[in-house]
Amino acid sequence: MSRIGKKPIDIPSGVEVTVGADSVSVKGPKGSISTPIHPMVSYKIADNVVEVMRSGETRQECAQHGLHRTLLFNCIEGVSKGFSKTLEVIGVGYKVSVQGKNVVLNVGYSHPVQFPLPAGIDATAEGSKLTVGGVDKQLVGEVAAQIRRVRPPEPYKGKGIKYIDEQIRRKAGKSGKK
Repeated sequence: MSRIGKKPIDIPSGVEVTVGADSVSVKGPKGSISTPIHPMVSYKIADNVVEVMRSGETRQECAQHGLHRTLLFNCIEGVSKGFSKTLEVIGVGYKVSVQGKNVVLNVGYSHPVQFPLPAGIDATAEGSKLTVGGVDKQLVGEVAAQIRRVRPPEPYKGKGIKYIDEQIRRKAGKSGKK
């Protein structure tokens, strides 16, 4: 049996979980989100606890059991607490700012790079740090990765956009003739 799938999910106060015909929708103080239902998985809600059950014991049913339990858990955590990723811009003259629904990056190109934020994602900039947040864990991670791809950190001086907890492997520069 799936160790992850058999864990029940506690529903915090202020969060409402509704099982529909083709998706599970979750509403909470931070917003609402839904996740699709797989035919091999069923949901049971009782006493502020959601249990995810599977129809059989095949390998694919076990995999879907754990996957859909985790997806529902992330939905519940997203609408109650939210998810965020913090990026850091490192380099002389590099800066980041948020203007409306756009992130403006000055990262060494001849022009500032405008990055439009998708619906459901918000960003705040403080100095050289950019925090991307929202209720959808997958979308927050994807937007943070796309912003990082504008100027990934380079291994010689470490200049670029990196995650706050990322370690950059540095390389030695050219050595002079001896």
